[in-house]
Amino acid sequence: NQTPECYSYEDCKATADWLLSQTDIRPLVGIVCGSGLGGLANMLKDQVVFNYKDIPNFPQSTVHGHAGRLVFGTLKGRPCICMQGRFHIYEGYPLQKGVYCVLGGPSFETIAECRMLHRMGADAVGMSTVHEAITARHCGMRVFALSLITNQAVMDYESKEKANHEEVLQTGKDRAMQLEQLVSTIVIRIEHSNNYA
Repeated sequence: NQTPECYSYEDCKATADWLLSQTDIRPLVGIVCGSGLGGLANMLKDQVVFNYKDIPNFPQSTVHGHAGRLVFGTLKGRPCICMQGRFHIYEGYPLQKGVYCVLGGPSFETIAECRMLHRMGADAVGMSTVHEAITARHCGMRVFALSLITNQAVMDYESKEKANHEEVLQTGKDRAMQLEQLVSTIVIRIEHSNNYA
């Protein structure tokens, strides 16, 4: 399947209508899981699970370690939706405009890029989170973003170290319990604030 240049309003509405017809859960919190963090979806109770490939007009996740599933359920009694696998610009999903610069992948940042970004004031670099935040803001949502820093940037040309996907996945597994506790706490506090919108 070829990725469309962009999805029309009608495409998105048809997808939303189809999903709403398949479950009674109406999420108030959305969680997007990147590499190594798909296990966060296991926290959800009363799950209703859809494979991305079975959802009309829905993009596909092609990255190893991304399950490609949309999981509806409850977390601490709050209705949630969790994406097990996110979408990337390098998979052909376009980002039209933005104000914050992020590397698009799929390769990890080079030493030269790390040095340049450090000189520009960057404290961390990645290829996720920003695209979802821009899309959510475009849809009128308030955004709280949380990223797990999974590897140290290599700044030395003499270093034998290099960024790799296995390290990202392993760090995600190693920190899964802390992230589950943190996400659960955040969901509870969002609800107590009575300020979803």
